[in-house]
Order: sequence, then C-alpha cells, then structure tokens
Amino acid sequence: MASTLYQSKSASTLEEIVLRFLSETGNPATTAACFGVAGAVVGGKVRTTNLPWEVSEAGMAEHLRIPRVRLLNDLEAAAHGVVAITDPTSVLTLQGGNPPSERRALTLVSAGTGLGVALMWWNGQSYQVSPSEGGHCDFAPQDDVEVALLEWLRERFGHVSYERIVSGPGLVNVYRFLRDYRKTPEPEWLTTRIGFGDAAPVIAEAALDHADSVCDETLTRFVRIYGAAAGNYALTSLAVGGVFLGGGIAPKILSRLKDGPFLEAFAAKGRFSEQLQKIPVRVVMAPDVALLGAAYCVSGNQTPETSA
Repeated sequence: MASTLYQSKSASTLEEIVLRFLSETGNPATTAACFGVAGAVVGGKVRTTNLPWEVSEAGMAEHLRIPRVRLLNDLEAAAHGVVAITDPTSVLTLQGGNPPSERRALTLVSAGTGLGVALMWWNGQSYQVSPSEGGHCDFAPQDDVEVALLEWLRERFGHVSYERIVSGPGLVNVYRFLRDYRKTPEPEWLTTRIGFGDAAPVIAEAALDHADSVCDETLTRFVRIYGAAAGNYALTSLAVGGVFLGGGIAPKILSRLKDGPFLEAFAAKGRFSEQLQKIPVRVVMAPDVALLGAAYCVSGNQTPETSA
C-alpha cells in the first residue's frame, strides 16, 4: 500500500494536506475518503487533541468535493487495521496466554506522540470497533517513586493522565522527574545529543545501550507504567481475546518490553492476576496499520476476522 508522509504541523488545516496530496498524485477522481484523526469524533465532527484543527465530515466533503467522507478517531482506524491483519509477521507476541477458544474482545493500546486506546468487540460475525479516550484516564501510582512522579507532574500539569507518562513526551517527563528525584547531573554528552532535537529517542537509545543510569531507569519505569495501564484497559474491556500494543514506540523498545517489568505490571492486578496472565499480549509491527483500517472502512467492507 503506497503512502506519503506529511508533517501535520506544516499545515493550518487537514484539508490543506489532502489537497496537497491529491495535487501531487495527479488529482485522481475520488469518490470516498476516510481519515483517522487524533481526537474524539462525535456526530461526524472532531476538534483535534494536539493541533488547532476543527474537522467535520460535511465540511471536508464540500471543500474537497468528495461525495463520501468519514472521520474516525485515529485509534479506531488503527483498530480496524489490527483486526484486518493477515500477515503473522505484522505482530510479535510478548505473552502467548491462554485465551478462550471462541473469539472474544480485544483492546489496542498505542503509545506514540500520545496514548490511544480502542476496543474491539466480536458480534458473532466480525469485530466492531469502539473508540475511546482511555489515554486521558487518571494515572494510578503503584509505589513511592510513582507517587513522587504523580506529585511532580501535578505541579506542572494539574490533571495527570497516563498519556503524560506513556507517550513520547511522557518519556521525557519521566526522565526529567528522575533527574530531579535522583539528584544525578546530566552528563555533557547527553545534554548535547538532547539539544539536537526530540529528546525521547535519545533517552530511549541511551537506555537500551545502558549508557546512562537515569535513562536506563526512565525506560524501565516507562515500560512498567505502560504495562500497568495496558492491564487496566484489559480489565476494563474484559479483553480476554488479547491486547495489542500499537504506536511507534513499542517496536523500538522491544528488548525492554520483553525484559519482565511490562508483563509483571500488566498482570499485577491482585485477585485478577491469574486472569491477566491468560491474556495474549502482542506488539503491532506493521507501520501502516491505521491506513489499512481506514481503507477497509471507506470501502464499506466489514472488518474481517483477525488471524493474529
């Protein structure tokens, strides 16, 4: 599936990006379009979470002269893509579990620039996708360090959601907190590298290489909280069919996800620990899964059974 990447912050509206894409591809005749947008889509309208965009299906259809336009929450689109996956190499199993033989509910938890959650319910014939804004649920600390992290974040943001931690910016938040909490000076080489751009991948790389103790602790703490959050969403939706980790972060930190803290925190649910250990946990490796889901939706197809 061919795709073109555009920086969303380079445009003042979504329509501007779409018109640019259509122009660059020869203005093909277009009868239908589907867009996955970060935000809660209600009544065919959405105000994006991290951009100053207000988007509506009717407005897009009129402006772009496309007869049929559908807006989805970005995780809703990705969830449709996940259950449409047929290539087994598109997912990697962290926990095989022991799921029921019949198809049951699934949950997608995606950490990237934000934290998204979508639910997939089996209706007897296909999976029906339900979007959510679960990433904005209250963060629940599990030990004294996380209590201190909560207080540190509350001073800066007021409300503290899981997205303030389990995301690219969240990784940086955890790192800055731990620098203060451990009272460990940042090494000059790391300051230089962070100064070149996005701090999150620099911190993650230093952690994976065990090049800096605070970066190392940051990624371990991040993974543990990611696991705890994923376990919470699995319980909330009774996703005994499986939990999928989507987004851009999980494939880049696979070695740490496999290393214990994620699955330990995922299953650390008291009387429900044994049930959480039975739930399959998989990482989505396919980079264009949301495009796949949007394509299925706009084509009018029912989302097929997943073979993952």
